[in-house]
Amino acid sequence: MRADARRNYELLLAVAAEAIAAEGAGASLEQIARTAGVGSGTVRRHFPTRHSLLEAVFRRRIDTLTARAADLADHPDPRAALLEWLAAVTSFASTVRGLAEALNRDHTAGPGEPHDHCATARLTEAGAPLVSRAAPTLTPGVTITDLLALVTGIALATEHHTDPAAEATRLLSLTIAGVSPAR
Repeated sequence: MRADARRNYELLLAVAAEAIAAEGAGASLEQIARTAGVGSGTVRRHFPTRHSLLEAVFRRRIDTLTARAADLADHPDPRAALLEWLAAVTSFASTVRGLAEALNRDHTAGPGEPHDHCATARLTEAGAPLVSRAAPTLTPGVTITDLLALVTGIALATEHHTDPAAEATRLLSLTIAGVSPAR
């Protein structure tokens, strides 16, 4: 990427992150372009779809969550490791506007619809070993896909709550009681 194109890309990411934090995943792409001082064509050249922009904005944060899953892979208590990771994903998804919608879009887009499945795929890949190790302590049949769908639902349900993180934590605790009762 040329130096000016790289600068535009980084500027667009920074402006988009602020806009998404303030307005959610539906932030205006045209306003993002105006604020960055570029044309809407530049936005579309770097990010052909809204979802590709969301993926880029959340990439570093998803990297942190996948690294955390890897750190927990050898935890002596597999159930505790999974629950710790799910709490981190839930906290992140419930406090970062737009992420839950991006994850939900991964689940609901049609098979021929052009977009990336990067966030959900990466979280699924990162969390699958934790679920596998914790399987004996889980309700039979629970999958990482189920758990990520529940986390996404919790984040969507708490997005406009006065304290989304606290409410998401409370709802996750209720969910955990159903999928992995303490023994």
